[in-house]
Amino acid sequence: MTGAPARPFLWLVVVATILTGCTPSSGTGEIVSAQPQASVTANQPQAAPAPSSPLPTATPAPPAPSSPLPAPPAVPQPFALNLYQEGDFVPQYTFEWCVAASIQMAHNLVDATGGGAWTASAQQGELWEMARARSSDSFNGANPFGWAQVLTEVGMGPYKVVSVALYDDALRTAAKAITETGRPVGLVMWSGRHAWVMSGFESMGDPRVFADFSVMGVRVLDPLYPYGSGQWGPSPEPNSLVSPAQLATQFVVREPRRWSSQLPTGYLLVLPVGAVSG
Repeated sequence: MTGAPARPFLWLVVVATILTGCTPSSGTGEIVSAQPQASVTANQPQAAPAPSSPLPTATPAPPAPSSPLPAPPAVPQPFALNLYQEGDFVPQYTFEWCVAASIQMAHNLVDATGGGAWTASAQQGELWEMARARSSDSFNGANPFGWAQVLTEVGMGPYKVVSVALYDDALRTAAKAITETGRPVGLVMWSGRHAWVMSGFESMGDPRVFADFSVMGVRVLDPLYPYGSGQWGPSPEPNSLVSPAQLATQFVVREPRRWSSQLPTGYLLVLPVGAVSG
């Protein structure tokens, strides 16, 4: 009988323990669910670890755009320039006045004022006297220095006399000057005895683009047309396109002489340079 009163006490302890497990842990009224703690016994197989996610791999950067290929070199194309218009040709009125007639033709080739062509015989005689007065050591005639000076003084300059050693270089020099200035070139023909005007040309390649362009044909005006020379050959018709080989029969090397001793041996040109002044 002495152990009987202990049962109600144990029951109360059990009830108190159950009530204590459901009592909120704080006074806020928040319900807290007790999370059971998993226990692991020595003979219990452990769960295999969850497979780890693969590490992110870097996305390869797109390839850099390749540099554009260089453009292929330009290919020379046929090129032509001609200053001549009908009425620009002037014959020389005497067998001496070739320089003066060439000055008149140069004016006609570049004149854009509509003021009329220079064709008069009297004017040609005056231009001859001007050129002769500016040509020292010229055997009482007009030489290329007087020719260049008169061209400059009458408003078509500046012009200068140049000697080019090689024939092909002389043709390129003349063609490039016409292209750059829009003015004709004087050709000293017959080893210094005659004057022609180069009014244009045809080439393979634009002289402004290709330094090594080739002159295929030359436009010429011979003031002695139609007479020509028994020694040097006939005069081409005005504005004729002659080949370099044809021109070479009359446009020849000039060796230095008394009036041209400061020039080296070569092909003589009365060459336009720079822009026409005021």
